[in-house]
Amino acid sequence: MHAPNRHLRNFTLLTFLVAIALLAWGAFVTSIDAGLAVPDWPTSFDSYDPFNPWPNWWTVTPVLAEHGHRLMGALVGFLTLVLAFWTWRAESRSWMRKLGFAALALVIAQGTLGGLRVVWVSLDLAVVHACVAQLFFALLACMTLFQTESWSNPKPMARRSGVRHILWIAPASVYLQIIFGALLRHPGTGIDTTLVAIHLGWAFVATAMVAVMVSRIRTTMPMGGWLDKMSLSVITILVLQVALGLFAYFVLLDESGRIQPSNVQVIANTAHMVIGALLFASTVTTAVLAARVRSVPVLESA
Repeated sequence: MHAPNRHLRNFTLLTFLVAIALLAWGAFVTSIDAGLAVPDWPTSFDSYDPFNPWPNWWTVTPVLAEHGHRLMGALVGFLTLVLAFWTWRAESRSWMRKLGFAALALVIAQGTLGGLRVVWVSLDLAVVHACVAQLFFALLACMTLFQTESWSNPKPMARRSGVRHILWIAPASVYLQIIFGALLRHPGTGIDTTLVAIHLGWAFVATAMVAVMVSRIRTTMPMGGWLDKMSLSVITILVLQVALGLFAYFVLLDESGRIQPSNVQVIANTAHMVIGALLFASTVTTAVLAARVRSVPVLESA
């Protein structure tokens, strides 16, 4: 039985928390349309100095947003590099060591996509950049879960049907909704009625799938411990996300035609994106832990 490494788990959690801040910062960049405020990469204003590429750059909000995003991305990249090698040295589970380097590969790909989005002035890459970020974030959440006692010593249960398929359908439906959201946010050309209809319509599907998953987990699996708490947190985050989505949409409708978004719109859009990331990560980790619990059956007595 694997004994969790408390220090490595805490460092993984730290990387996860910094990644939340990076996601929020990236959402802010998109919300104020500052993705091209720094027009070059890997330099910034033709400078390789990461801290002072341009005199008083921090006094210009779009430049602060974009270059600050790059600095925070570099911090997350460094933390992930440390995490990958620490996991390789400290972990006895080969699949866990591979996950560490998968996280490193994802963060490198993410940084490269962000840079090429600037160099090629590509909105398509901006969408891909946003979607890859969500996968990286969910992977960090899973790596944190894999270093807990709940994962190492799952509660056994009697096998019951009705939960297997929903454990992958629910996270997939949430991720598809994230893709629709990225397509809606990144063009920056106002409200596309087709994308709005798809995004709002699929929201009902994703919400239903997550609700079904939580219901099946809570009716077919032993409650108590982390699985109980995680399933409840998924529902809480889901309700908050739906409310934020509706609020952000009505604010956008009210402010349609404005050249610059209001602070309310920026905050609503940023919060909606961040809570969406938390919903995806929590849905994935809850599904993974439920699959783990389901795989350890009780030997029923005669």
